[in-house]
This record gives sequence, structure tokens and C-alpha cells, in this order.
Amino acid sequence: MTTQAGATLDTTSSPACLRIVGDWTLANYTSLKRDNEALIGQYDTGTDVDLKQLGQLDTAGAALLVELLGPERLAQLLKGNQLPEASRALLQTVHCSVQDYCIPQKQPEQPLFIQLLSRIGCAVDTAWQDTLQLLGFVGLILQTLFLRLFQPHRWRITSVVAHIEQTGLDAAPIIALLTFLVGAVVAFLGATVLASFGASIFTVDLVAFSFLREFGVLLTAILMAGRTASAFTAQIGSMKANEEIDAIRTLGLDPVELLVVPRVVALLIALPLLTFIAMICGIVGGAVVCALSLGISPAMFLSLLQSDIGVQHFLVGLAKAPFFAFLIAAIGCLEGFKVSGSAESVGAHTTSSVVQSIFVVIVLDAIAALFYMEMGW
Repeated sequence: MTTQAGATLDTTSSPACLRIVGDWTLANYTSLKRDNEALIGQYDTGTDVDLKQLGQLDTAGAALLVELLGPERLAQLLKGNQLPEASRALLQTVHCSVQDYCIPQKQPEQPLFIQLLSRIGCAVDTAWQDTLQLLGFVGLILQTLFLRLFQPHRWRITSVVAHIEQTGLDAAPIIALLTFLVGAVVAFLGATVLASFGASIFTVDLVAFSFLREFGVLLTAILMAGRTASAFTAQIGSMKANEEIDAIRTLGLDPVELLVVPRVVALLIALPLLTFIAMICGIVGGAVVCALSLGISPAMFLSLLQSDIGVQHFLVGLAKAPFFAFLIAAIGCLEGFKVSGSAESVGAHTTSSVVQSIFVVIVLDAIAALFYMEMGW
């Protein structure tokens, strides 16, 4: 016959005895909880406890026993031999958990102004640390390039050519289409604004000047930042997540020489070529609009272009391309090395590489424009 689980206080004996009987399990939790509440205040530290009739015990029952007996009384009982080893271990575990548990205290909420300053400070510190890491990584790339420059047997020509195809040849159609359309838009705007001054003929100068100095290289660099930097980060980040970078180091190879330098060299070659394509396509787009809307024939367009626009504007625009290419490749590869090992980290650093690349390209272009203006170029 199964004894009903519960706790009773036997006052016939002297001193009084608290008897624990039956299975203290989750199935009997409601009745056991009711017995615990009924016995509150009816016994003290001098009351004996009899656990000989205790049956099965699980975590729920152990928690009720700890609540009923209290931590001091339970610690004394655990030193005795009234309980089987498994029940004693379970009670000991629950007892330690109850002792260690504390109600979490809600932290006082800081004023909104302090939170704003804290976030600004964290953002500034993060930007500063990223800048230091980028400068250090740029130095590492330059060191590796110079060390391998006079070692032709260590040049990775196949890898460079493959990356030139990926970053340059495959990107040429989208670069050409985009700059052609932007050139047409600039010509439309120029024709609309300049027509009110009777100077529609200067639309040719506007299109050529803007694309040779700014739009050609800037649009190309922004597209490559979104297309190529993200690809570099995803490729190297996936290798980092799969521990392939560690395997490369284990084999005694340099990941910068093996993975970074070919990508940097490829983009140094591809971006100036794409910039030249962008300049040509942008000017062609403007020429098409001039021919259709302003009646400026292609021959007249080329004549005005040759007479009004000097070759120095082409050189000024093209000179910025290698710097943009180097920084885009460096940022893309560095963010790939920062990947921690999860797919979420790969996505986060891919997004970060695109944002950083575009930001750096625009800032550097603004600095270059101010420098050229001061130099009178």
C-alpha cells in the first residue's frame, strides 16, 4: 500500500517530530505545497525530523523540502544517514542552488543625456580603434608587397589574374551602363539649367569636366566598394569561419601574402581601367543627350571637348584611382580577418566593409578636391 505523500507534525513524542512520508515528486506538488503552508510556524529548531519513510524524490520535491526544513536544518540532516545517496545528492544540489540564488536588482536607469554621451563616446572609440587597425593593416600590406617585389618566384600571377577577372572584367558592364546613364542625366540637367542663360553649348564642358575629374573615378570606386569589398570580406570571412586561415598558418604560409596581396594588386590594376571606361561611357552618355536634345553633333562635341578640356583633368581624375583601390581592398580584407566564426559575423563584417569603404572613398575624394583646388590643378 502506497503511503500518501506529505509532512505531519507528531506532537505525542517529546520532543515533537516532523515526519516526512511518501513520494515527494512533481505529481504530488499541490498537496505537498499545501502541507508546507499549513506547518509554517508550528515547529522550531528543536523539532526532530524523520526522513526514514521518504519515498521517491525529484527536483520539485527537493525544492519543497528545502523550503520546509530551512537551510540550517537541512545541512544537519544531510550529514546523517537517513537518506539514500541519490536523494542526498539531489537535496545537496538544490540546497546549494537556493543558497546561491538572489533576486536580481534592477540597475538604476541613467538619464537620457548620459546615455547619449555614452553612446557617442563608444562610437568615437570604435572609430578610433578601427582607424588604428586599418593603418596597421595597410603597413603590413605594404611591407609584404615590398618584401616580395624582388622575389618573382613568389608572385602569385594566377591568383592575380583570376581576381582581375572577378573585380574588373565582370564589373565592366555595370560600370559602363551606370556611368552612361549618369552622364545622360548630368547632360539633361546641364541643358535645362544652362538653357535659361543661353549657354547650352557649355553642357559639353559640364559633362566632360565632371566625369574626368570626379564622377568617373568616384562612381567606379563606390560601385567597387559595394561589389568588391563585400566579396573580399565574405571570401576571407568564410575561410576564417571554417578555420582555413589557421590551416594556412599551420602550413607555414603567410595569409597576407597568400590572400591579401593578390587581391590588392588585382584591384590596383582593375580600378584605373574601370575608371577609364567610366569616363568614356559618361562622356558618351552626355554626347548622346547633346545630340538628341541640343542639336550638338558628335563631331562638334569632340571638337569642343578637345578645345576646352585639357588632359590634366583626365590625369587628375585617374590619379585618385590607385589610392581608392588600395583602401577598398585593404578594408575588405581586414574586415574578413575580423570575422569571429559565425554566419552572423560574416554578414555583419561584410556590411561594415561596404560602409567603411564608401565612407573612406568619399572623404578621400573630398580631401583630394580641396588639395587640387589649392594647388590650382
